[in-house]
Amino acid sequence: MSLQWWRQPCQPFDRVARDKAAARQDQLTKPRGALGRLEELSIHLAGLQGRERPTLDRLWIALFAADHGVVEEGISAYPQAVTGEMLRNFVRGGAAISVLARDLDAHLEVIDLGTAVPLEPLPGVLHLMVGAGTLNFTREPAMTAAQCLIALEAGRESARRAQQADSELFIGGEMGIGNTTSAAALACALLGEPAATLVGPGTGLDARGVVHKAAVIERALALHGAHCADPFEALCRLGGFEVAALVGAYLACAQKGIAVLVDGFICSAAALCAVRLNPQCREWLLFAHAGAEPGLRRVLAALEAQPLLDLGLRLGEGSGAALAVPLLRQACRLHREMATFAEAAVSDRPA
Repeated sequence: MSLQWWRQPCQPFDRVARDKAAARQDQLTKPRGALGRLEELSIHLAGLQGRERPTLDRLWIALFAADHGVVEEGISAYPQAVTGEMLRNFVRGGAAISVLARDLDAHLEVIDLGTAVPLEPLPGVLHLMVGAGTLNFTREPAMTAAQCLIALEAGRESARRAQQADSELFIGGEMGIGNTTSAAALACALLGEPAATLVGPGTGLDARGVVHKAAVIERALALHGAHCADPFEALCRLGGFEVAALVGAYLACAQKGIAVLVDGFICSAAALCAVRLNPQCREWLLFAHAGAEPGLRRVLAALEAQPLLDLGLRLGEGSGAALAVPLLRQACRLHREMATFAEAAVSDRPA
C-alpha cells in the first residue's frame, strides 16, 4: 500500500450536470423550491454522479467490527464479548442492519478487524485480525501506525469492491463495544473540546456512568493531546480499528467517485477525521441523521452538515443511514419522473 494515499485528489464535482439538474428542477410541475431539501439532494447527487438524472439503485453497505482496550476502564454497559456475538448475528440475518439491507436490496459485507474474544471463522465474515482489539488508550496509543494503515486500507479495499460492483451509494456501519468512547475521544482531540461537551450514554450508561466515561476520556486527552494536532496521529492514539476503516472507506469513496451516506456518532467522528486528512472528500459525504448522542450534533456542526432524519437513533451498525436511503431514492425518483410544465401542458408562472 502507498503511504498517505488519502492525500490523493478526490473526484471532481460535475458542475455541468449539477446545473442541468437545477434547470430541470425549475421546470418540474410544482412551485420552484416546493420540495425543499429533496430538490437540493437530487441536484447534489447529479453533480456527484455526473448525470442530470441520478439514481440510487445499487447500494453497498460495509460493516466494520473491532474491540477497544479502553473497555478495561468500565465505560460500557455491555461486555466485550458482544462484539463477536453480534458478528454472528449480522451474518445470520438477525441484526437491524441485516434486516434493513434485505429490505433495500443492498449488498452487505461484514469485516472483522479484530475482536478481544477469539472467534471461529464465520461464513460471510472477512476476518482481518489487525489485532485482538486496540490497546487501552488511557495508558498508551490505541494502535500502532502500522495497524492504523492496515485498518485504513481495509476501508479502502471495501470502497474498491463497491466500485467494482458499480455501487451508487456507500454506507459504512460499525460494531464495537466501547466505540462511542473512542469516537468521543477522537472528536474531542480534533475539535479541541472537553469531554463533557461530547460524551454520551453510548449503549445505555446512566448519569454516573457518563461522568466516569468523560473522566476516562479526559485522562486520555491529557496523555495524548500534545500529539493530536495531526489527524493521523490522533486516529492512531484514540481511534479504533473499525473507526480507521471507516475513515479509509470515506476517503477512498471520494477518490473513486462514490457518494457516501454517513451514519451516526461513530461514523460522523470518522468522517470528521477523513475531512481533516483530505478536505476534498467533504463534498462526497451526505449525513443521515442527528441521533441521540450529544456529541453528534457538535460534530455535524463542525462539518457544516445537515442530517436528513432526527429520530433519536443510537443503534449504530449503519442502521440510521439505511433508514434514510428511501428518502434519497424518492428524491431521485421525483427528479427523474415528474413531468415538466411543457410535457404536462401545465402553465408555468410568468417569467
